[in-house]
Amino acid sequence: MGRIHIDGVIKPVAKVRGGVKVSHHKNTAECEVKRMPTPKQVIISMQQHIGAPCVPTVKVGDHVCVGQVIGDSDKYVSAPIHASISGTVTAIGNIKMPNGNLAEGVTIESDGEMRLYEGITPPVVENRDDFIKAIRDSGLVGLGGAGFPTHVKLNVPADKKIDTLIVNAAECEPYITVDYRECIENSWDIYSGIRDIMEFLNIDNVIIAMEDNKPKAFEILEQIIQGDSNAEGKIKIMQLESRYPQGAEKVMVLSATGRKVPPGKLPADVGCIVINVASVAFIARYLKTGKPFVSRSLTVDGMAIANPQNLRVPVGTNIADIIEYCGGFKCDPVKIIAGGPMMGVSITDINHPLAKGNNALLVLSEKDAKVFKETDCIRCGKCASVCPMSLVPTKIVRDVKAKDADSLNKDGVMVCMECGSCAYTCPAKKPLVQYMRLGKSILKEAGAKK
Repeated sequence: MGRIHIDGVIKPVAKVRGGVKVSHHKNTAECEVKRMPTPKQVIISMQQHIGAPCVPTVKVGDHVCVGQVIGDSDKYVSAPIHASISGTVTAIGNIKMPNGNLAEGVTIESDGEMRLYEGITPPVVENRDDFIKAIRDSGLVGLGGAGFPTHVKLNVPADKKIDTLIVNAAECEPYITVDYRECIENSWDIYSGIRDIMEFLNIDNVIIAMEDNKPKAFEILEQIIQGDSNAEGKIKIMQLESRYPQGAEKVMVLSATGRKVPPGKLPADVGCIVINVASVAFIARYLKTGKPFVSRSLTVDGMAIANPQNLRVPVGTNIADIIEYCGGFKCDPVKIIAGGPMMGVSITDINHPLAKGNNALLVLSEKDAKVFKETDCIRCGKCASVCPMSLVPTKIVRDVKAKDADSLNKDGVMVCMECGSCAYTCPAKKPLVQYMRLGKSILKEAGAKK
């Protein structure tokens, strides 16, 4: 796909430091999202988001319907979890997640009917409080990978004035194309969700930000905006350079507004809310139908998968079932990643359930996933030059090896967003992201001991 030039599409107001040029590999860009047949079984984790896990609200033997609450929590940073298929609860117990952690899971055997829960009705939303409650009730969490409960993000404290909503459609990681397909296939849902957020949160300025390699999406969304006389210049599309990690929140805020989010702060601290484009589209659909978040779109790709495609899959579907539906392996997989190749999680067992935050499943061959031998650091400084957060990874590596918590804090390890730009560009092939994660663990352990 070529670059796009359309009247009304604006350029970034600030140049972002660092980042890397990555191969796009957008092989499924023209593949419409297909709905996968109902699986025979789902296992739905009670830890679908950042924050407090949910507690099962059902018991073994219960019959549940699609959209029925099966897990919830009274903690603020949490979101309810709903049945993604109709059937019988056959087990409740600990399951291993792709990151190796244990979480409680609810197993549902399908009855083959996909019957909707009879209590599903469109929410009554007349004001801001109603809107925030509706978003929580929907079970929506961030769909760009982080999994932060959306109602918490939108419920900004009264002392923070939000003047800009940034809709994140960058999708800068290689392979992943489901956000692009959302723009193509559900553009009116996106626009309707934007208008809903503007109305109930009293936001006047909206920027839809996407990379310049998505011309069809630009054209479709720009036509909708131009056809709305009420937009009055309040909703704009921003053309970002195709450079990773353009989709990171703090990077996007700087590109769109020129504002820098300070270390330890959030976009709301500088007057912005950043929300994934698929989340915006879901909000519109939920307000119209009342059907909560029970399925998600994901890209299945990689040279080791027989039939790469974009799928709509119930939450909790076994990854092995997804791979089988895509024709299985056409060669031996060397690496399987839940998420993108830059920030995803490598998994060693395909018997893991799909979570709300999984936007891709990559099945990579030996050619896809070359394993390089680590060599000595040559102090070239490339890792520092590409870091969007202006960190010096080599200093943090020294701090980690010395287990020096004070230096780790001083050198900003907690500011690292683990985008992987440093590791990608390192000629010595150092596992720099792993060092960053280890550094954070050292710092947290030191804090816990105080």
